[in-house]
Amino acid sequence: MPSSLSRRRFLRTAAGCAAAAVSVLLVWLLVAVNLFYYPQATREPSKADAVVVLAGAAAERLPVGRELMKQESAPVLVLSTTDTPGNTNMDIVCKYSRDPAIRCFEPSPLSTRAEARAIARLAADNGWENIIVVTSKYHLVRARANIEQCSNAHVQMVAAEPDLGPAQWAGRFVEETGGVLAAFLRPACSSPIG
Repeated sequence: MPSSLSRRRFLRTAAGCAAAAVSVLLVWLLVAVNLFYYPQATREPSKADAVVVLAGAAAERLPVGRELMKQESAPVLVLSTTDTPGNTNMDIVCKYSRDPAIRCFEPSPLSTRAEARAIARLAADNGWENIIVVTSKYHLVRARANIEQCSNAHVQMVAAEPDLGPAQWAGRFVEETGGVLAAFLRPACSSPIG
Protein backbone atom coordinates (compact mmCIF):
# COMPACT_ATOMS: atom_id res chain seq x y z
CA MET A 1 0.00 0.00 0.00
CA PRO A 2 2.69 2.59 0.89
CA SER A 3 4.37 2.12 -2.51
CA SER A 4 1.06 2.74 -4.29
CA LEU A 5 0.46 5.90 -2.26
CA SER A 6 4.01 7.10 -2.87
CA ARG A 7 3.62 6.47 -6.56
CA ARG A 8 0.39 8.51 -6.73
CA ARG A 9 2.02 11.37 -4.85
CA PHE A 10 4.98 11.24 -7.19
CA LEU A 11 2.69 11.30 -10.26
CA ARG A 12 0.67 14.22 -8.85
CA THR A 13 3.86 16.13 -8.06
CA ALA A 14 5.27 15.38 -11.52
CA ALA A 15 2.00 16.44 -13.17
CA GLY A 16 1.97 19.64 -11.11
CA CYS A 17 5.56 20.42 -12.05
CA ALA A 18 4.84 19.75 -15.73
CA ALA A 19 1.76 21.99 -15.62
CA ALA A 20 3.79 24.76 -13.94
CA ALA A 21 6.56 24.44 -16.54
CA VAL A 22 4.05 24.60 -19.40
CA SER A 23 2.42 27.65 -17.78
CA VAL A 24 5.75 29.44 -17.44
CA LEU A 25 6.63 28.61 -21.05
CA LEU A 26 3.28 29.95 -22.30
CA VAL A 27 3.63 33.18 -20.30
CA TRP A 28 7.18 33.66 -21.63
CA LEU A 29 5.97 33.00 -25.19
CA LEU A 30 3.16 35.54 -24.82
CA VAL A 31 5.58 38.16 -23.48
CA ALA A 32 8.16 37.36 -26.19
CA VAL A 33 5.58 37.69 -28.97
CA ASN A 34 4.51 41.08 -27.63
CA LEU A 35 8.06 42.37 -27.16
CA PHE A 36 9.75 40.97 -30.25
CA TYR A 37 7.09 40.19 -32.86
CA TYR A 38 4.78 43.15 -32.13
CA PRO A 39 7.21 45.71 -30.70
CA GLN A 40 6.41 49.39 -30.49
CA ALA A 41 8.28 51.28 -33.18
CA THR A 42 8.02 54.73 -34.68
CA ARG A 43 5.91 54.47 -37.80
CA GLU A 44 6.43 58.03 -39.00
CA PRO A 45 9.62 59.36 -37.42
CA SER A 46 10.01 63.09 -37.00
CA LYS A 47 13.03 64.88 -38.42
CA ALA A 48 16.29 63.90 -36.80
CA ASP A 49 19.97 64.76 -36.84
CA ALA A 50 20.99 61.29 -38.08
CA VAL A 51 19.61 57.96 -39.22
CA VAL A 52 21.65 55.12 -37.69
CA VAL A 53 21.41 51.60 -39.12
CA LEU A 54 22.56 48.84 -36.78
CA ALA A 55 24.73 46.01 -38.08
CA GLY A 56 23.49 42.54 -38.94
CA ALA A 57 20.66 41.64 -41.28
CA ALA A 58 21.83 44.46 -43.56
CA ALA A 59 19.70 43.23 -46.45
CA GLU A 60 16.56 44.14 -44.48
CA ARG A 61 17.87 47.11 -42.47
CA LEU A 62 19.86 49.14 -45.04
CA PRO A 63 16.89 49.69 -47.44
CA VAL A 64 14.87 51.14 -44.54
CA GLY A 65 17.71 53.53 -43.69
CA ARG A 66 18.06 54.56 -47.33
CA GLU A 67 14.31 55.13 -47.60
CA LEU A 68 14.41 57.39 -44.54
CA MET A 69 17.23 59.38 -46.16
CA LYS A 70 15.22 59.63 -49.38
CA GLN A 71 12.36 61.05 -47.30
CA GLU A 72 14.85 63.57 -45.88
CA SER A 73 14.34 62.36 -42.32
CA ALA A 74 17.93 63.36 -41.47
CA PRO A 75 20.99 64.83 -43.20
CA VAL A 76 23.32 61.99 -42.18
CA LEU A 77 23.15 58.21 -42.64
CA VAL A 78 25.31 56.35 -40.11
CA LEU A 79 26.11 52.69 -40.76
CA SER A 80 27.56 50.11 -38.40
CA THR A 81 30.18 48.10 -40.26
CA THR A 82 31.35 44.69 -39.07
CA ASP A 83 32.95 42.78 -41.96
CA THR A 84 30.64 39.83 -41.25
CA PRO A 85 28.49 37.88 -43.76
CA GLY A 86 25.16 39.27 -42.49
CA ASN A 87 26.39 42.83 -42.91
CA THR A 88 27.89 42.63 -46.40
CA ASN A 89 25.61 45.27 -47.98
CA MET A 90 26.49 47.91 -45.41
CA ASP A 91 30.15 46.98 -45.37
CA ILE A 92 30.32 47.52 -49.14
CA VAL A 93 28.64 50.93 -48.84
CA CYS A 94 31.09 51.89 -46.10
CA LYS A 95 34.07 50.70 -48.07
CA TYR A 96 33.26 52.36 -51.39
CA SER A 97 30.93 55.30 -50.76
CA ARG A 98 32.35 58.79 -51.13
CA ASP A 99 29.06 60.43 -50.13
CA PRO A 100 29.76 62.89 -47.27
CA ALA A 101 26.25 62.22 -45.90
CA ILE A 102 27.25 58.61 -45.14
CA ARG A 103 29.33 57.92 -42.07
CA CYS A 104 30.45 54.54 -40.82
CA PHE A 105 31.69 53.16 -37.55
CA GLU A 106 32.92 49.75 -36.43
CA PRO A 107 31.79 48.73 -32.96
CA SER A 108 34.36 46.96 -30.83
CA PRO A 109 33.59 44.32 -29.80
CA LEU A 110 30.87 43.41 -32.29
CA SER A 111 27.78 43.72 -30.10
CA THR A 112 24.67 45.82 -29.61
CA ARG A 113 26.20 47.14 -26.40
CA ALA A 114 29.31 48.36 -28.26
CA GLU A 115 27.11 49.88 -30.97
CA ALA A 116 25.20 51.77 -28.26
CA ARG A 117 28.42 53.21 -26.85
CA ALA A 118 29.67 54.18 -30.32
CA ILE A 119 26.34 55.81 -31.22
CA ALA A 120 26.37 57.77 -27.96
CA ARG A 121 29.91 59.02 -28.69
CA LEU A 122 28.90 60.02 -32.23
CA ALA A 123 25.82 61.83 -30.93
CA ALA A 124 27.85 63.69 -28.28
CA ASP A 125 30.70 64.55 -30.67
CA ASN A 126 28.32 65.83 -33.37
CA GLY A 127 25.75 67.48 -31.14
CA TRP A 128 22.96 65.18 -32.31
CA GLU A 129 19.95 65.59 -30.07
CA ASN A 130 17.54 63.39 -32.03
CA ILE A 131 18.44 60.17 -33.81
CA ILE A 132 16.50 57.56 -35.72
CA VAL A 133 17.76 54.02 -35.20
CA VAL A 134 16.90 51.28 -37.69
CA THR A 135 17.08 47.63 -36.71
CA SER A 136 15.06 44.45 -37.16
CA LYS A 137 11.77 44.49 -35.28
CA TYR A 138 12.79 41.64 -32.97
CA HIS A 139 15.84 43.69 -31.92
CA LEU A 140 14.08 47.00 -31.13
CA VAL A 141 13.61 46.53 -27.38
CA ARG A 142 17.20 45.51 -26.65
CA ALA A 143 18.72 48.12 -28.98
CA ARG A 144 16.61 50.94 -27.50
CA ALA A 145 17.49 49.90 -23.94
CA ASN A 146 21.22 49.85 -24.67
CA ILE A 147 21.27 53.12 -26.63
CA GLU A 148 19.16 55.00 -24.08
CA GLN A 149 21.51 53.81 -21.31
CA CYS A 150 24.43 55.39 -23.17
CA SER A 151 23.04 58.53 -24.80
CA ASN A 152 21.05 61.62 -23.87
CA ALA A 153 19.81 61.92 -27.47
CA HIS A 154 16.12 61.35 -28.15
CA VAL A 155 15.90 57.93 -29.84
CA GLN A 156 13.24 57.02 -32.39
CA MET A 157 13.23 53.31 -33.26
CA VAL A 158 12.22 52.23 -36.77
CA ALA A 159 11.66 48.55 -37.51
CA ALA A 160 12.92 46.61 -40.50
CA GLU A 161 10.75 43.57 -41.27
CA PRO A 162 12.64 40.27 -41.19
CA ASP A 163 11.66 37.30 -43.32
CA LEU A 164 11.78 34.51 -40.72
CA GLY A 165 10.05 31.18 -40.33
CA PRO A 166 8.54 29.92 -37.04
CA ALA A 167 11.72 28.15 -35.91
CA GLN A 168 13.81 31.24 -36.65
CA TRP A 169 11.36 33.40 -34.69
CA ALA A 170 11.59 31.00 -31.74
CA GLY A 171 15.39 31.34 -31.84
CA ARG A 172 15.10 35.13 -31.93
CA PHE A 173 12.70 35.07 -28.98
CA VAL A 174 15.27 33.14 -26.92
CA GLU A 175 18.22 35.29 -28.00
CA GLU A 176 16.41 38.59 -27.49
CA THR A 177 15.04 37.54 -24.09
CA GLY A 178 18.61 36.95 -22.95
CA GLY A 179 19.76 40.22 -24.52
CA VAL A 180 17.01 42.28 -22.90
CA LEU A 181 17.67 40.70 -19.50
CA ALA A 182 21.39 41.45 -19.90
CA ALA A 183 20.61 45.06 -20.89
CA PHE A 184 18.82 45.63 -17.60
CA LEU A 185 20.99 43.50 -15.32
CA ARG A 186 24.28 44.72 -16.80
CA PRO A 187 23.71 48.12 -18.49
CA ALA A 188 25.76 48.99 -21.58
CA CYS A 189 26.72 52.29 -19.89
CA SER A 190 26.59 53.26 -16.23
CA SER A 191 25.80 56.84 -17.28
CA PRO A 192 25.21 58.61 -20.61
CA ILE A 193 28.28 59.47 -22.69
CA GLY A 194 28.78 63.18 -23.34
